[in-house]
Amino acid sequence: MASSLPTKLIQSLSDLHPKPSHIHFQYGTAGFRTLGSTLDSVLFRVGIIAALRSKKLDGRTIGVMVTASHNPEPDNGVKLVDPRGEMLEAAWEGHATTISNASTSSDLIEALESLVQTAKIDLSKPANVVYARDTRPSGPGLVSALEDGFKAMSATSRNAGVATTPILHYLVKCINTKGTKYSYGDDSEEGYYRKLSTSYKKLVAGKAVQPPLIVDCANGVGALAAEQLNEYLGDALQLVLENTSITTPGALNNACGADYVKVSQKLPPSLSSVLKPGQRACSLDGDADRLIYYYLDDRGVFHMLDGDKIAALVAAFIVELVKVAGLEDQIKVGVVQTAYANGASTRYLQERLPVKCVPTGVKHLHHAAERYNVGVYFEANGHGTVLFSQPTLDKLTEYQPSTPAQSRAVEHLVSLTELINQTVGDALSDMLLVEVVLAHKSYSGEEWNSLYVDLPNRLAKVSVPNRNAFRTEDAERRLVSPPGLQTKIDELINRYQGGRSFVRPSGTEDVVRVYAEAALRTQADELAMRVSGLVYDEAGGEAASRPKEFL
Repeated sequence: MASSLPTKLIQSLSDLHPKPSHIHFQYGTAGFRTLGSTLDSVLFRVGIIAALRSKKLDGRTIGVMVTASHNPEPDNGVKLVDPRGEMLEAAWEGHATTISNASTSSDLIEALESLVQTAKIDLSKPANVVYARDTRPSGPGLVSALEDGFKAMSATSRNAGVATTPILHYLVKCINTKGTKYSYGDDSEEGYYRKLSTSYKKLVAGKAVQPPLIVDCANGVGALAAEQLNEYLGDALQLVLENTSITTPGALNNACGADYVKVSQKLPPSLSSVLKPGQRACSLDGDADRLIYYYLDDRGVFHMLDGDKIAALVAAFIVELVKVAGLEDQIKVGVVQTAYANGASTRYLQERLPVKCVPTGVKHLHHAAERYNVGVYFEANGHGTVLFSQPTLDKLTEYQPSTPAQSRAVEHLVSLTELINQTVGDALSDMLLVEVVLAHKSYSGEEWNSLYVDLPNRLAKVSVPNRNAFRTEDAERRLVSPPGLQTKIDELINRYQGGRSFVRPSGTEDVVRVYAEAALRTQADELAMRVSGLVYDEAGGEAASRPKEFL
């Protein structure tokens, strides 16, 4: 096999996918994400990067997912998945950014040769990739650019078609663990549905069947997956699927989906005639990696159950099973949150198990969760999962329980490790996990919600000339720069009962995000606006254009 790059082939294919001169691309936590119409050159280059990443890792299979998740329909994006189904190694995010911004085909070849040298890639190794896309109209065109990238490197590729992001992560891990003692499952969509539905049925055996669950599919790819899953679940749980119009132009994530519910804190308008008082429902996002629950109380008032509520429900249940199994001295369960977690949820959890706060972003949560025997992480936006360490999985398999109750608890824990998609946040897997706990506890939405009462909170954002002037510490909960600003914020916080507020720069635009909570709604709003005013003035904002609501 070739030990140098096929530069002629790369050159001729690259010329078909020129980079737009006016755009700078950036690989972030969610990969590349922007207007779908601008991404053709990026997809071609990601195809090459995926092949090189695979060669670097001895031909292990790399995943490529074409999606923009909860973003509006005209957007699209692409991200790479490493062999264990986890996010791309951080150092390679920089390589991807550099390569995507090479302005000509010859600059591209130069950037690729530089990567081969610095990363010491043996080009004679094989390259294997698996790829999928969501339902966006720009998807097929972008996938053909991606396939040209594979072709440029003669990579062996497998097209997983239209699939949810979590299914692609699952496939990557299954392909790379196939035939080993750590086999993650059958590397097919059927294998995924079978694994989830079989473990769900084991976990709810003997429990009263839950009433039907209304599922808002965000008019995205989750609709296809939920329909399949529904068939595999049979009588064990009935899913009533809403917002399933995957071919209607403009419908994706529009006034529906997990992000809409979390941000607007209200019911998707399309469900107003569907959801009845006392009923529970949930929303997936556009690529089915986020989940938000909600219900209407007897008076028809909407109540949201977000990622914090899911973490509290799930973590407490796992701690209880570990205790009943007689393993509490051997298996330590911990929860990871960000500063955005509601203060009431943090207090509720701290009374039951260790809680760690980390900076915003899935990679920080995932890495911190890996440090526990069982690590639970959910962002308030509904993205999260549970990780079981390999020694913990081994312990559960080898453990000899001494009573029937211990035996049942261990069986349940083993089934949970099968039900939970441990590679990434997975709305469908998390939904079944929530349903298991509700069935075991005989909880309604209302009883789940009453585990703790959320403190009223308010999010705000302040436009600033330079976001880099704002630097934080203590998992983004305190400012170190501009100097003196944190002291002023602390003085404000102390005026409010149950007050908490923090300020952090956005990772993507010149804005600073402000979060505030307090015992009363009016106080949370007032604190957020006072802190926003402080930030605006500190950043040198002009008095004339100062937003009126800032105090």
